Amino acid sequence: MTVPTNLADDDLLRLVASGNETAFTELYQRRQGAVYRFAMHMSGSTSMAEEVTQEVFLMLLGDSASYDRTRGPLVAYLYGIARRLVWRRMAHRQSHVPISGVEDEEARTPDYLISRSEVERDMVRDEAVRSLRRAILALPAGYREAVVLCDLHELSYADAARVLGCAVGTVRSRLHRARALLSVRLGPKKPSSSGCFV
Repeated sequence: MTVPTNLADDDLLRLVASGNETAFTELYQRRQGAVYRFAMHMSGSTSMAEEVTQEVFLMLLGDSASYDRTRGPLVAYLYGIARRLVWRRMAHRQSHVPISGVEDEEARTPDYLISRSEVERDMVRDEAVRSLRRAILALPAGYREAVVLCDLHELSYADAARVLGCAVGTVRSRLHRARALLSVRLGPKKPSSSGCFV
């Protein structure tokens, strides 16, 4: 059975609840990247992000009825599940795994095809991204959550508040403090013109 790709998340979830595998595949393809990036930004671990993403969608598949659309959009609900899973895993591991800069060697462009200025520019950009990721991971948990949800995932303050289970004013306050800490840690570097850090 085919499912129109223009259906809203809530409509897809209703089809999933009735056993429609195609709807689940569409919903997974639509939202798994965001859930993965959220888990990655919160934990700094690709393996944890993969595990959390898989578990979030298995939980959704097993208990789609627990989602209440009146409490916010499905993506906020998925972030909420991912948030709990990340914190649970991090508590068990007792340490943060640094983000690795490992890349697929086969996918790299041969060095002789890249000009020196391109290499230098890429190195500077990559180091800036790594520095920013390290700074975000070093933030206190509540501040990190606010930055990841609002700046990296571009959730509204209201949706972020739903994910975090706090007031909108608390999200704004945490975000303000987090941005101040990041600006101190990162020195004269500034966020992009869009307001996003990465």
